[in-house]
Amino acid sequence: MTRHEQIQNAYRVTGGASGFYDGMMTYSTFAGKAICRAVWNMDKQKNAEYLERALSGIPKNFGGRLLEVPVGTGVLTLPVYKDLKEAEITCLDYSEQMMNAAKQRAERLEIGNVCFRQGDVGALPFEDEQFDIVLSLNGFHAFPDKEAAYRETFRVLKKGGTFCGCFYIKGCCKRTDWFIRHLYQPRGFFTAPYETEDSLRERLSGMYREAEVSHVEGIGCFQCVK
Repeated sequence: MTRHEQIQNAYRVTGGASGFYDGMMTYSTFAGKAICRAVWNMDKQKNAEYLERALSGIPKNFGGRLLEVPVGTGVLTLPVYKDLKEAEITCLDYSEQMMNAAKQRAERLEIGNVCFRQGDVGALPFEDEQFDIVLSLNGFHAFPDKEAAYRETFRVLKKGGTFCGCFYIKGCCKRTDWFIRHLYQPRGFFTAPYETEDSLRERLSGMYREAEVSHVEGIGCFQCVK
């Protein structure tokens, strides 16, 4: 079973409790599919592809310490964590509403090795080099202080650790760029400035020993080694 299939199955099991947002993130409801197609130019295959790339930095037998920021409702990652029984996982989000939804999902999935912390990615409440993996899915395009977020995720990652995930990058899908500029940004969902694929590759290559960057439509995916 692929990571995307894990997510889809768990979404059906938990009943889509968080409604529209989760349906969009998982390409699993009529409204969610419509948004993915109209805004992100994504069909089912593309949606699965970007998730596979974003989560590829997490080994299936991972047993170390992982930080996810932001966790959102947990719909994309808690189904993956359910199979990582030896891992020590910390999920952080600034939004109490999102984090409460993630907590409830973890309880329904009977995941006992995940703890939740409210906090700011720009000032992470952890000591240096605490985590083997730092994962960030669809968060950096919303962070108001992106420079601090890059510094902090790097700081708490152990040497030899993996930083992976995805977020919106401009210049790869004109349709998406239009919606971000005219709808998402004015409503405060996203915050400029945004990376391009080239600027993201240059930034991460300058910070990490290894950095792989790709994109699926307007979503940039990355996997780095410190």
